Amino acid sequence: MTELRHDWTVAEARAIHDLPLLELLFRAQEVHRANHPPDAVQLCTLLSIKTGACSEDCAYCPQSGRHDAELEPERLLSVDEVLSKAKKAKDAGATRFCMGAAWRDARKGPQFEQVLDMVRGVRALGLEACCTLGMLTDEQAEALAEAGLSAYNHNLDSSKEFYGEIITTRTYQERLETIQRVSQAGISVCSGGIIGMGETDGDRVAMLATLANLDPQPESVPINALVAVPGTPLEDQPPVDPLELVRMCATARIMLPKSMVRLSAGRTRLNREAQLLCFMAGANSIFYGEKLLTTGNPDVEADLGLLREAGMRALIPEDPAKGAPKGAEPLPPRAVSPAE
Repeated sequence: MTELRHDWTVAEARAIHDLPLLELLFRAQEVHRANHPPDAVQLCTLLSIKTGACSEDCAYCPQSGRHDAELEPERLLSVDEVLSKAKKAKDAGATRFCMGAAWRDARKGPQFEQVLDMVRGVRALGLEACCTLGMLTDEQAEALAEAGLSAYNHNLDSSKEFYGEIITTRTYQERLETIQRVSQAGISVCSGGIIGMGETDGDRVAMLATLANLDPQPESVPINALVAVPGTPLEDQPPVDPLELVRMCATARIMLPKSMVRLSAGRTRLNREAQLLCFMAGANSIFYGEKLLTTGNPDVEADLGLLREAGMRALIPEDPAKGAPKGAEPLPPRAVSPAE
C-alpha cells in the first residue's frame, strides 16, 4: 500500500476507477491510512495576485483575454497587499498560501522579482508558499527555489489526447517540461486536472496515469470539478456528478499513495455528504476561503463546521529542516476569513 509505482498503464488505472464504489472507497481508505494521518486535512488558501488579460485560450478559464467572461483585469498586487492576505490566511488556520498570476509564462523583470519577494515574505510568516505563474525557465525555477518556494502548481488539466480540445496556446509537452524544471530545482510539484470539460472517463484516468508515472510523483494533486463560467467556451457544460469526483479522489489516492489529494474547484456544488465521501476516498487537503482565483468557494465557517462534525483535525505539513514529521492539531477556532 505504500509502494510508489511509475509504470502505470491506462488500463490499470481504468480498472481501479471502475471498481464498485464501496470497494473503491475501501481500498482507497486502506492506502490513505497507511500513508497519512487518517483524520487530518491541510487547509490551503489561494490568492489571485494578477487577474485576467491572459494571452492563453484555456476554454475553462474566465481569465483568458480571448473570452467574453465579465471579469475585470487587475494589476499585479504589491508585496504588502499579498503579505497582508497571507497573514489573515495564517490567522484563519491555513498552513499553505498559494499565489496565482494569469500569465502564460513568468517573464524576467521587476514583476518576477516582486513575486520572489512575495515568496520570501510568505515563508517568513511560517507558511508553505506555492505559486502558479505559467511556464518557467531553468533560471526562474532556481530563483524560486532560492527564495524558499515550497511548491509550484502546474496542472496537466486533462489527458494528452483531450488536451488539444481545450487549449491551443501551450502544448502538453511544455507543461511536462515545466514540471520537470520545477522538480529539478528542488521544488515540490503540485499538478492535477479538471473533470467535467467534455472528456471521457478514459481521459480522466489517463491523466492520473501520467501524473503517477512522474518521478518523483507530485507532492500535491488538485482534483477540480469544472466551474462553468458564463462567457467561456465551456459555459454550457453540465455539472459533474459528485460521485465521479469521489471516484477521481479515490483513484488518485491509490495510484499516488503519498501525495496530498487536494479537493479543489467545484466544492460549492457538493453537499456535505459528497464532501465527506471525498475525504473518505483519500482527499486530505482543501482550498480554504471564499474565493479560488476568480470563482466561489465554500464559506470558511461552513468548512470548519463540516470538518469538526466529521471529527477531523488540521494537518501540519512535514518540516524536513526541523526534522518534524507530518502531524495534526485541532482545527482553528472561529477566525477572520482569509478572503476578508
